Amino acid sequence: MYKYLIIFLFSIILNAQNLKIASYNVENFFDLNHDKTEYNEYIPNSKSLWNQRAFDIKLKNILKVIEDLDADIIALQEIENEKLIKLLKQKLPKYSYYSFSKYPNSAIGLGFLSKIPIKNSQNLNVKFQKATYRPILETTFKLDDIEFKVFNNHWPSKKASESYRVKYAKTLFDRLKELSKDYPYILLGDFNSNYNELQTFRNTQKLNTTAGITGINHILNTTIDDKFVILDDINSFNKKVHYNLWLELPINERFSTKFRDENNTPDNMIISSSLVNNNGLYYVKDSFSVFKPIYLFEKNHIQRWKMSENRDEKIHKGEGFSDHLPIFALFSTKKSKNNIKSDKSIEKESTISSLYNKEKLIFPIFLENIIVLYKSGDKAIIKQKNNRAIYIFQGAKDLQQGFSYNIQVNQIYDFYGLKEIKDFNILKENSNIKDYKELFLDGSKIDIFDFKYENEIITNLKGFISKGKLQINGGKTIKLFAKDKNILPKDGTTIEIINAQLGSFKGNMQIIFHTKDDYKELK
Repeated sequence: MYKYLIIFLFSIILNAQNLKIASYNVENFFDLNHDKTEYNEYIPNSKSLWNQRAFDIKLKNILKVIEDLDADIIALQEIENEKLIKLLKQKLPKYSYYSFSKYPNSAIGLGFLSKIPIKNSQNLNVKFQKATYRPILETTFKLDDIEFKVFNNHWPSKKASESYRVKYAKTLFDRLKELSKDYPYILLGDFNSNYNELQTFRNTQKLNTTAGITGINHILNTTIDDKFVILDDINSFNKKVHYNLWLELPINERFSTKFRDENNTPDNMIISSSLVNNNGLYYVKDSFSVFKPIYLFEKNHIQRWKMSENRDEKIHKGEGFSDHLPIFALFSTKKSKNNIKSDKSIEKESTISSLYNKEKLIFPIFLENIIVLYKSGDKAIIKQKNNRAIYIFQGAKDLQQGFSYNIQVNQIYDFYGLKEIKDFNILKENSNIKDYKELFLDGSKIDIFDFKYENEIITNLKGFISKGKLQINGGKTIKLFAKDKNILPKDGTTIEIINAQLGSFKGNMQIIFHTKDDYKELK
């Protein structure tokens, strides 16, 4: 709620100079003409029930989302043809301009609706011998004598290996290198790549055909040396780099789709350094968000377009929206103090909670009076009184459980959403804290699914083990994880947690056991 209030206040301050730019994969918007390029379930008036009724509902629902989102420019993906984007424009008269592109043999294309004049459009063609996908649509806009480009992307899905998406990224990056350093542009759309793809795909043999190289991270340079480019250092590189706006949201809120209840970010909005320090168009900091009113997202589920299966045939139910949520951000042609960060604004932070608001450290952070709550090998969990806890992944062999220290944190890391300290130095050993276990949290008295308790040590939680999950009072279940699977409690047993780590993985909370002594079986 507060984020939307901030965006509203930005709108007042920057008044008519503000631009809201959005991206939305509408999930297969087809018409009722049989062009023989449709997916089987969208052949008109077939057994799948893609008919006038289903079409009218789909159209009405897309219009509602676009109307409520009310962006000045919206990039759309999965539109069958130009006639349909013209239909959307006709039904939404506030959009005076559009562009669209599609290859003749492709089922779907992509385009823009805009309140802002379009100067021109062109395709960046990406073609393969054995498959037909989509071009990248480069559209040039002009506002208040400021020209800028938006590149609408819909890269191949993960039915194809990463080499396909690398080719898209190379095609796009080659075009970007032709633009001058201060030319403003935005990359957005469905990249079918997570913002942290370098972390999420490496263990998948089918996808990783590129020796760990990803299109979105390594080719577009949203990471350098496997560390994210952030706004604070985007102008410190001697080559073209980009900032992915997903980094502005808390980790558990980074999703535009859900797959098997795990967070995914195929839809991305990526900006150039010219949008940070430019005399023309600026990105309004902290304005990036996911559009998820209750009719699109409720009870942790995206209200996608619904189909049932009948003997391997998909049947349209005539309800729902899309399997993607729209994303948006604000931009401004008026220079604002909110767009400038001087050296004086570097915060002298000294709390663990401050680390949760960062992707990487430009300068070391000094933490005083941290207490080691838990120790297992060279790993540890530390906490400050009246503050948060955090996990030290390695290098903690010289820390003693129950002791207080001053430390210097040199680098942090997100492991599938779990915040960790990656590199640190001990500055001072303070004292032995005899009552350190009082900082454990009573798992029976807190909401263990609340991300504010991530990395805390919990105790006094009982439950029944079923299918690798702990079932607690009220029927809720939480996944159990251990690097050594042999220490996990067996299905059918009842356990009590003595001291275990609350963690998260891809947007879901879980309980992490490091040794068998973290819990005991109850009879």
